[in-house]
Amino acid sequence: YPDIAPNTVNNFISLINSHFYDGVIFHRVIKGFMIQGGDPDGTGMGGPDYSIRGEFSSNGFRNDLKHSAGVLSMARTMMPDSAGSQFFVMHKDSPHLDGDYAAFGKVIEGMDIVDAIAETETDYNDRPLSEQKIKRMAV
Repeated sequence: YPDIAPNTVNNFISLINSHFYDGVIFHRVIKGFMIQGGDPDGTGMGGPDYSIRGEFSSNGFRNDLKHSAGVLSMARTMMPDSAGSQFFVMHKDSPHLDGDYAAFGKVIEGMDIVDAIAETETDYNDRPLSEQKIKRMAV
């Protein structure tokens, strides 16, 4: 949705085109909530060594995209302008995130894969016991 979150979409596409996400794992999986990836270190702490402005309502940016199943959104720290490469895909509707995270896209094909990843067994830190890896991302 470049009309909703233009810089976020441009950043995501740029990272995809540079093969940043190829081979990266989904390091955080919470069934009934979301699956999170985009950290090249696989720890939940890594990123591209820069951050972008958070394009969401509570950060002064109009973004009405709801966090419904299949929506892509940027992960961040408590700081609103801290997103870089980490993203999450909603497994189920999560309206409590609306307006506080930069939703920017939606799964249009392959929601069965999101469901399968969400069903994987995890440890106490929500890390999958078996790697859930992005083989290749293309746009």
